[in-house]
Amino acid sequence: MRLFALTAAAIILVEILIFVPTASNLRTQWLSERAQAGRIAALALEAAPMRAVSEELSDSLLRTAEVLAVAEIEDEMRFQLLAPKSEIDGPMRVVDLRRSGGVMGALSGLSEYFAPPDEILIILAEGSAADREIEVVVPQAPLKAAMVALVVRMAGVASLIALAAAVVIFLFLDALIVRPIRRVTVSVEQFSRDPGSWTRRLPPTRRRDEIGRAQNALAGMEEAVADAFRQRAHLAELGSAVAKINHDLRNSLASAQLVSDGLAHSEDPRVKRAAPRLKRALERAIELATATLDYGKASPRAPVLQKVNLREALQGAAEEALVANGVGLSLSVPEMLSLQTDAEHLHRIATNLIRNSAEAMQQAAVADPVVSIRCAEGALWFRDNGPGLADAARANLFRPFAGSSRAGGTGLGLVIAHELAEALGGALTLAESGPEGTVFRLALPGLPE
Repeated sequence: MRLFALTAAAIILVEILIFVPTASNLRTQWLSERAQAGRIAALALEAAPMRAVSEELSDSLLRTAEVLAVAEIEDEMRFQLLAPKSEIDGPMRVVDLRRSGGVMGALSGLSEYFAPPDEILIILAEGSAADREIEVVVPQAPLKAAMVALVVRMAGVASLIALAAAVVIFLFLDALIVRPIRRVTVSVEQFSRDPGSWTRRLPPTRRRDEIGRAQNALAGMEEAVADAFRQRAHLAELGSAVAKINHDLRNSLASAQLVSDGLAHSEDPRVKRAAPRLKRALERAIELATATLDYGKASPRAPVLQKVNLREALQGAAEEALVANGVGLSLSVPEMLSLQTDAEHLHRIATNLIRNSAEAMQQAAVADPVVSIRCAEGALWFRDNGPGLADAARANLFRPFAGSSRAGGTGLGLVIAHELAEALGGALTLAESGPEGTVFRLALPGLPE
């Protein structure tokens, strides 16, 4: 709309700039023609005796020249050359053609539109000789009528120009702006209804203006979102299949574990040697299936806050994670310290952290392995004296199936612990890791500073 308004204003301004000098030229030309006609009529008197003619001839000359009266001034003496039969009545205005021109001459042309209808003009011009002046008396109405006709003609021309400009601007805007924006809008609407569609994508364009950049950005976004939707659908199908497989696998592994327990009591030396390895392998397989199922859940359940004794909760998690693995525990937590948290979430976080530390130290064959937990600075600090994390493990620490530092690990324990810590309103981060050991910091609301 602003572009249309600016275009219309520009057309009007151009018309005004054209009309003002045109109207001024028309006025000057009309007055000059009346002055010339009066001058020619006066020349007819030169051949007459005593420069006098009859009233009939005078009236005929005035009608032919389309003037009311003609007079000549010579040596400051005024001579009435052609006079009307009746007295001229009406407001009079003097127009000196010898001094017309410039800005005032151009503006005076506009004043003719506002002149009284019965106004009389006295035109002053050069006479038939150099030392003579001529006065020509004419009615202003014919001049005003001619200028009104000029306005009508120019208005018609302006209307045609405005119509042509409007059509050109409309076609220009429709081709360069409206249609591309309409394509983008339709594509957005269709894409919102079917984000995974292959056939309704907006094609890229070679335009480098704002519309082209917006279209290319939208095309790239549609492709990325559509791919993400298809990938999510594939992952959902894969997750469903994995969950079903894991469910059946856990049942099979549970049965195998019962058999391994029975084999542990066998008197066969070879069975006795193989039974512990078989039991550990089955335990790791069951743990992997359980962790995969836990991570496959959409999100951890909402925490149920209750008053929890922190030392007892950590002691219970350590007893579960360090059972029969020879790893010691150092717990520096006040016995009476309690906080409002979810006991199950806290237990799972601590179990995963302690178990990861114990397994890493066992795999590295650390002498006198110890997991120490202390409460300080508004957080729980889990430290081990293991070999530290590898660079690849630190770079992918909280990514599933990528952040494990031990052979056969999935890295899901830390991922689950990280999600549970966020669900409790806290944060789990790696504080340090090196040859002296690894430290994780678990910040939870309510822990003393």
